[in-house]
Amino acid sequence: MAARKLNFLRFQPKDHMRKIFLFFTFFFSVAAFALDNEVEQTDSIVYTITPDDAVLLMIDSLLNDKFYNCFRYCKGTEDSLLSKDFQELQDSILKDRMQVLNEASPFDLTYNRYTKAFINLYINKRKSLSSSVLGRAPLYYPMIEEVFDRFEIPLELKHLAIVESALNPSARSRVGAQGLWQFMYRTGKMYDLNVTSYIDDRMNPYKATVAAASYMKDLYKMYGDWNLVLAAYNSGPGNVNKAIRRSGGHKDYWKIRPFLPRETRGYVPAFIAVNYMMNHAHDHRIYASNTLLYVDAVDTIETRNSFSFKQLADYLKMSEEEIKFYNPTYKLSYIPPLEEGSNTLCLPTDKIGLFLTNEKNIYADIRRKEISDSIAGKAKQIIEHPELIVHRVRSGEFLGYIAEKHGVTVRQLMAWNNLRSSRLKIGDKLKVYTKSKAVAKKRSVAKPVKSGNYQVHVVKSGDTLWDIARLYNGTSVNDLKKLNSNLNFKRLKPGMKVKVKSLG
Repeated sequence: MAARKLNFLRFQPKDHMRKIFLFFTFFFSVAAFALDNEVEQTDSIVYTITPDDAVLLMIDSLLNDKFYNCFRYCKGTEDSLLSKDFQELQDSILKDRMQVLNEASPFDLTYNRYTKAFINLYINKRKSLSSSVLGRAPLYYPMIEEVFDRFEIPLELKHLAIVESALNPSARSRVGAQGLWQFMYRTGKMYDLNVTSYIDDRMNPYKATVAAASYMKDLYKMYGDWNLVLAAYNSGPGNVNKAIRRSGGHKDYWKIRPFLPRETRGYVPAFIAVNYMMNHAHDHRIYASNTLLYVDAVDTIETRNSFSFKQLADYLKMSEEEIKFYNPTYKLSYIPPLEEGSNTLCLPTDKIGLFLTNEKNIYADIRRKEISDSIAGKAKQIIEHPELIVHRVRSGEFLGYIAEKHGVTVRQLMAWNNLRSSRLKIGDKLKVYTKSKAVAKKRSVAKPVKSGNYQVHVVKSGDTLWDIARLYNGTSVNDLKKLNSNLNFKRLKPGMKVKVKSLG
């Protein structure tokens, strides 16, 4: 069990270490339709969540307390968190403290006017930010330290995530950098961070940390100096190489600093200042904020099912925003289906236990509701359009024409017939739900007439240019304007003839 907690926030599959109690009392609701075309649906069956095992909850709590004590920062009172007292920073004290940190670090943690300015920023000007990252550190630092230890990277680099994103895995910069370690799209791709319409691995804390460690290790192989690694991480190796050349070949950060981009000139001093703040926050009466989303421990599980955070929130008594906080990698608050492998779900440990205890029944209940909603939707369609007509596609017919003929929309035709495109073949049979034959007859239209080398549409009352274009497959509003430059389309009148297609 202890080894399991070392993997917290690691978004990878793992063995389940707790007993799953399943409660198989599940029924499907059925939608019934009355003869008078009114829908009567059976009362919705609500799945009751089985409580998690109390003994396992206690064991989890004890393990959390034991493991995370070394990562907690002192929490202050509300008054201390909101205190805006300006603190004088004495050079002699700061210099002595920085010297102790420098001796224990492979970084050159220099104390000078630049680093002092950033220390003042975190201690005085942005005290609330410092309090916030102290509160988030126990959530992300254990995972970061574990990864950096495996890659043999100095553990002090964990503080760089504060400079990059303030320990916010959902952070996005004005230039498009994303996540805890602020990867740009191209650099993320270089280090196996996948980005799709549903998923952005740059916002996956574990995967992004592995990528950052790999990137930093590659940079260290280039420069052999951790301060230059920091500069290259921020501005790219190209800018660092230019600064080295312009400085006359120096490979010391402070000597090439004047030749670096403006943002990078403050990057290393900011990192040094954050190192100081995270080690001496309590000396300046800065304490960890206790936000609503802060927890001591989270865990991950694998899932092969697809569902939305909104669906899951109801079962776990969580808000959709909370689930999104723990799973920022899912861009649309939705875990998509996969043909192979599995996705992962991250939750607080007490919610993980509750989910595992009810996992199969939660999936089944979500599916039941989806089926019930689908049945209700089809029932509504049948009530509104009780008469089913089968239309056989003839030569020259297309979806817009058929929809107009039967008084329905193209979207409805595609939904009723499970069409993914508007292409039709002669002889295709289409299901059409229409109110009555009388209505269909009233709303039907004649096929376009021929006039010279063109097909011509005769304008009806209420027609607009867009309406006419959608009736003729492959025709756009611009096409109509080009073919009918002599017409005033802002004042279409019934009986006017509009060229729609060339027959040549």
